[in-house]
Amino acid sequence: MATAKLSCLPTSCIPARGHRNSSHYRIRIKCAGIVDPSGIPAPMGQKTEYKDGWFEKAFMSLFARKMEKFASGGDSKKGFWDWDYESFVDVSRRVMIGRNRLQQQEVVREVLLSMLPPGAPAQFRKLFPPTKWAAEFNASLTVPFFHWLVGPSEVIEVEVNGEKQRSGVRITKCRYLENSGCVGMCVNMCKIPTQDFFTSEFGLPLTMNPNFEDMSCEMIYGQVPPPFEEDPASKQSCYATFCSMAKPSSDVCHKLKV
Repeated sequence: MATAKLSCLPTSCIPARGHRNSSHYRIRIKCAGIVDPSGIPAPMGQKTEYKDGWFEKAFMSLFARKMEKFASGGDSKKGFWDWDYESFVDVSRRVMIGRNRLQQQEVVREVLLSMLPPGAPAQFRKLFPPTKWAAEFNASLTVPFFHWLVGPSEVIEVEVNGEKQRSGVRITKCRYLENSGCVGMCVNMCKIPTQDFFTSEFGLPLTMNPNFEDMSCEMIYGQVPPPFEEDPASKQSCYATFCSMAKPSSDVCHKLKV
């Protein structure tokens, strides 16, 4: 099995020299945005220091400006290049205010749809029917194009419906969860709406399994997500020491309740 390495640079992702004749590749990402030379996120309990370029900031700004239309506290009047990751996370937090779990998820759905040209979901369904190839291809795209949002990740082999395939993505330590420190934001503003968007709008099942012990996450393209009530994430308690909105006395994060 050959190994292909990619470096996530602020402007592009450049593949290193690999074995072209091999049918299997292991894609590993070292995110150039991490300040530490190792490219590895900080241990649990510590916050990773990132240095974002214009590529990352452009995506942060695009998403944040769309989400701010739904956020409490009014328009921040920020210019396009004034956004950074902290302010992007702050917008997400303000979107949660005054909305229940389902309403938060609907906002994210609307934001995602607004980022696409008309008819894009239907075109996606034609180009990427729910096949092994489509699942593996989308997993490979997730690694370089979403490092700005979740940090370093790599494509991994998973089992879907009894068949092994390279349609999994393992996120080393999710930047969104790390910076928000909020279980509710992870589940309501990322996990559930992203799963639903790919599964319902694009027709390509996706399951996301966050690990709240170390803030890693596993994405499995091609696997149908479980109902919310049966999902282990729905029973997760707050990060009492990380989240400003936490209610340590509650067994389940209060933001996960309707």
